[in-house]
Amino acid sequence: MMRHGKKSKKIGYMISVVSEMYDIHPQTLRQYEREGLIVPSRSDGNTRLYTDDDLERLEMILSLTRELGVNLAGVDIILNMRDRMEQINAGMEKLFTYLAERFGEDFSNYENINEEALIRVKPSQIVKMQIEKKRSGSKSRGED
Repeated sequence: MMRHGKKSKKIGYMISVVSEMYDIHPQTLRQYEREGLIVPSRSDGNTRLYTDDDLERLEMILSLTRELGVNLAGVDIILNMRDRMEQINAGMEKLFTYLAERFGEDFSNYENINEEALIRVKPSQIVKMQIEKKRSGSKSRGED
């Protein structure tokens, strides 16, 4: 969750406020920052400022560590996978938008079809096919 470019106009909470809100020691927050799990923005005076997005991420970290017993290395992996999945979902949304613009179809209703399928397809597009298996001879290796 890197911050680049323009400074946002979001409200930031100081480390002391966040530590009280979540009953966590400020050094723990600093450790999460050193580990790269959370990246608070900084004020002009270099004070850490935690945004609502940072707090949401902190809640996920605390849930994983406190409730599920996940160590920080595991938390890092889980958060990276979560971030990557969000990127993939954003890419899929862009793809559906492109396909809708390019081919003039509405792809928004595809999400509700075949909820558990890896690749969602309209039921009307599913075609049954029969595949004939080639019969293998009774020869096994070495009988030639």
